[in-house]
Amino acid sequence: MAEIRVERIIAAPLEHVFDWVADPAHLTEARLILWAGWAKGTQAPGLGAVRNAIAAGMWLREEYTAYDAPRSYSYLIIHSVPALNHDGGTLTLTPSGDGTHVDWVTAFTHPVWMGGKALEAVTARAIRSGFVEILAGCAKALETS
Repeated sequence: MAEIRVERIIAAPLEHVFDWVADPAHLTEARLILWAGWAKGTQAPGLGAVRNAIAAGMWLREEYTAYDAPRSYSYLIIHSVPALNHDGGTLTLTPSGDGTHVDWVTAFTHPVWMGGKALEAVTARAIRSGFVEILAGCAKALETS
């Protein structure tokens, strides 16, 4: 099982950071994500909201499984290509001085028939890098000089 945790303090108000990271359009801050947006029938974040993302070599459909604005939200990859078994992901935001601490965790495996641990090693690095890039994009967009 690949477990990924990325943390960052962003010098912006909690509510602003939450709104930014909950919007799937901002997933494209990760260079490998080519497009992301709400699935048909979803127009805003919240419990049960569904988002899609197209990445280099991957397609994802994720459902928000918990939503506690502006403190946290959780999601589950419900469909993907290549296939993976997702244990879920959670973003938790807490005040930190004059900013916001973001803690993003996820865990997943690939079925053996899809490449198992070998594919997991590749995708884990790409996903971790993507999380770092997304949070850097958030900081760039929201931090004041």
